[in-house]
Amino acid sequence: MLGASPFIGFIPVTDIAVARPFYTSTLELRVLDESPFALVVDANGTSVRITPVGAFTPHPFTIAGWEVDDIDATIALLVDRGVTFNRYDGMEQRANGVWQAPSGDLVAWFTDPDGNTLSLTTFSQE
Repeated sequence: MLGASPFIGFIPVTDIAVARPFYTSTLELRVLDESPFALVVDANGTSVRITPVGAFTPHPFTIAGWEVDDIDATIALLVDRGVTFNRYDGMEQRANGVWQAPSGDLVAWFTDPDGNTLSLTTFSQE
């Protein structure tokens, strides 16, 4: 039933005015709509509602991510824009924060201004 319907993602934030430059300038997501209730951006055909929720504690896991063709190039671009990639104890990560899964997939994590964990993934071609 819902498999034929467009998916809408939601990302909670404390202040749209603070989140807006991160999502639109740093991540280059195009604004579809903006109101006091949400900043709606286009993530390659998927609508993402960046929604103010007041004070909250971010979850300690990834809430949104992007599949990228070249994770190292994408990381370099985001680092140039001020993004810091997360390091996790017990995980062998490259200097730029990339972790290689047993499958060969490459993953890196970063946070938005509210501390929401976001990720980049380049899937293995094997």
